[in-house]
Amino acid sequence: MRNMLDGFKTFIMRGNVIDLAVAVVIGAAFATVVSALTEGILFPLIAAIFGEPDLTKVWAFKINGADFSIGLFLDAVLNFLLVAAALYFCIVFPMNKLAERRARGKEPEPAPVPEPNVVLLAEIRDLLAEQNRRA
Repeated sequence: MRNMLDGFKTFIMRGNVIDLAVAVVIGAAFATVVSALTEGILFPLIAAIFGEPDLTKVWAFKINGADFSIGLFLDAVLNFLLVAAALYFCIVFPMNKLAERRARGKEPEPAPVPEPNVVLLAEIRDLLAEQNRRA
């Protein structure tokens, strides 16, 4: 039993699990921000253009009793694009810029200095190649 608990503790304390937990919490909080954006700004704009508060009732029709709602699909696509754009511009883009700044601050590593015997062998090789060209 103790071994199993130690294994669980090791699993939980790994960086991947903690990163995932943080991502879930941030994602839930971010969803409320995107929801407020869509309900407070986007849906009123859609209502002004299409006369409906959202796209679910736009381009809806029936064929032989089957309901088709193109607007429902467009609403889901629009919501996905909003979430993806907000995530990119609020999280991914700033993190990439931060990584670039950090990389710029570091000095490039100097080229490795070859060992003296390697330099000597290269000089001998070059001299032999030059002698062969003259001959």
